Amino acid sequence: MQFDTVILGAGAAGMMCAAHAGERVLVLDHARAPGEKIRISGGGRCNFTNMGSTPRCFLSDNPHFAKSALARYSQWDFIDMVTRHGISFHEKTLGQLFCDGKSTQIIEMLRTEMAGVELWLQTSVKDLQKVDDGFALVVEREGKSLHVRSRALVVATGGKSIPKMGASGLAYDIATQFGLSLTETRPALVPFTFPERRFAEISGVAADVRLSNDRATFDEAMLFTHRGLSGPAVLQLSSFWREGENVIVDLTHGLGLAERLREARHLRGRKQLTTELSQVLPARLVEHLASEMSLADRLGDLSDARINEIVGQLSRWSLKPGGTEGYRTAEVTLGGVATDALSSKTMEAKSVPGLYFIGEAVDVTGWLGGYNFQWAWSSGWAAGQAIKP
Repeated sequence: MQFDTVILGAGAAGMMCAAHAGERVLVLDHARAPGEKIRISGGGRCNFTNMGSTPRCFLSDNPHFAKSALARYSQWDFIDMVTRHGISFHEKTLGQLFCDGKSTQIIEMLRTEMAGVELWLQTSVKDLQKVDDGFALVVEREGKSLHVRSRALVVATGGKSIPKMGASGLAYDIATQFGLSLTETRPALVPFTFPERRFAEISGVAADVRLSNDRATFDEAMLFTHRGLSGPAVLQLSSFWREGENVIVDLTHGLGLAERLREARHLRGRKQLTTELSQVLPARLVEHLASEMSLADRLGDLSDARINEIVGQLSRWSLKPGGTEGYRTAEVTLGGVATDALSSKTMEAKSVPGLYFIGEAVDVTGWLGGYNFQWAWSSGWAAGQAIKP
């Protein structure tokens, strides 16, 4: 069977590319349904982009690589598509846009945009070779081996995150097969774990914090879990964290705590420090910290030096994660196909004409909050435009 383009992967990037790649397009995927990561994203409402999407919100060995695709197909272009299809949406926080209804609306929109595209689900690639006029594939579908040829081949199979949904390293295997280099891959946007269930007693407690290390700082919520730490601030910082490093938790950011404690010393001197702290921090967290940081003082007994010491402890709480939950729960994979092997304008491999890599497979990883979907839309569009006759 002959096609102009074969796209491996019916996820966000693959479907977006298929919608713009012209005619005689075939999309292959091992799953039972297209867009499974779209379906489960955002609690079932799909955080489909971010109004603040700029290149600075993406990690890559080459921070300039994503600029072309993001500029030529921006968040505003995707928002226009969503609006054109009559999908209502709202901003949740920090520019994050979610569907008012179900995330399946985004999948249905992309399927509509893919009109005329052939989609084979529950199909696996058994062999792939470069031939004179393009690519030759052997695929298994419904128990049969089928031979497929195409002028262009687009790899949109994602990374290693969430293996229970079928994620694998297929994109990296294909890149290696054709001599393209890879950057180190590791889980990103993933919870931290700590030994000995350190925070089990306060599991479920959340607090707004400033979480940082030497590379990045995020002001968002942090959640204590049976296994360690999660929540938006933790997921964000995990992309910038390396094993063995500490992270710094600032529990006082924006609270004006030193001034508050000095005032409370005069107005409520008989009360315990922990009682006052529980007015601005979760009570269970304060109880947990009381012994670790020796917070047994009465307000009236606090000197200015002691207040400064307490605020210092709470603003520079240093923690060393034992690790992360890994690809099992990671929202994305950091690293991937090296950007120096690809054209930033078309996503085509420089050394293999007709071979394209898009989406999560590439060494471009967004922050939490719709940025990775925007990279899928932008890179998929860029490849589709380049392929279209």
